[in-house]
Amino acid sequence: MDRISAIRNVEDALRAFENGEADLADTERRVAAVLRTYATEFDGDDDVFRAIGEEPVDGRVVVAPSAPAARERVLALSGIDASGAGETDSSNDLTVDKNDAVPEFEVERVVDLV
Repeated sequence: MDRISAIRNVEDALRAFENGEADLADTERRVAAVLRTYATEFDGDDDVFRAIGEEPVDGRVVVAPSAPAARERVLALSGIDASGAGETDSSNDLTVDKNDAVPEFEVERVVDLV
C-alpha cells in the first residue's frame, strides 16, 4: 500500500465516523489496520524493524536504513539516549533516570506485523 492509498483509507474511516456509520472503536481499528498494512508493505529506501527485549522498548516498530540506525531510533523514541542518560518521553510519560541502564534488546526486520 502506498502513502496515497493509506491516506485515502484513513479518510474513508474518518468519513464513516463523521457520518455516524462507525463508532470510535471501529474507526480506531480501521486506522490501525491501515497503518499496519502500510508499515508491512513499506516500500521506501529504508526497512521496518521491531525491537525485541526489555521494557520500555520491547515491541516498538520503526523505519530505518539499517539495524544500528533502528536501534538508535527505538531508544530515541523511548526517551532514552544511547549513553543511558534519562529523558522524559511526552507520548507515554516515561522517565528514565540517568542511573538506569539502557534496556537490552535486539532489532529485527519486520516481515509481518500481525
